[in-house]
Amino acid sequence: MMKHVTAIIEREDGGYVSFCPEVDVASQGDTIEEARNNLREALELFFESASEEELRERLRGEVFVTSVEVAVG
Repeated sequence: MMKHVTAIIEREDGGYVSFCPEVDVASQGDTIEEARNNLREALELFFESASEEELRERLRGEVFVTSVEVAVG
């Protein structure tokens, strides 16, 4: 079974951090692709090992990613 989840990737200290807000799982890598692949691996391990109770507690519904314009200064 395949599941689509959100992957947020941002540059941090010469590398990249990847994060999945639906289950609060994070990883990292030297490149965007490596961070994405490492997150995929971390998520697959999470879904393989998490109990049904943990999945119910941690798995969030829809996550919406958008931008917001704010006044600065």
